[in-house]
Amino acid sequence: MESLERRYAVTLPGPVCGHGPPSVVVVHRTEALGPGGGPVWESPGGELRVEIVGEVATVLSAPAGAAPHPCLHAVPLPDRAVPAP
Repeated sequence: MESLERRYAVTLPGPVCGHGPPSVVVVHRTEALGPGGGPVWESPGGELRVEIVGEVATVLSAPAGAAPHPCLHAVPLPDRAVPAP
């Protein structure tokens, strides 16, 4: 039996004054709730944790070296079928 996993793509800006391209990180929902009461979403390795409302991802923790932005753009991705636990 399978269940559907909701995911978002979160865009991390490139380095400040570095003219580097942004990177996109896919996050999935966790059981935790953020400070605003919404669900916490995280990257597969747990480096990026955000609370998403609409298309705004409020950063709770970010990977080392990431530009310090309090909020990022989040886009919902199609649900993905995963094996049920």
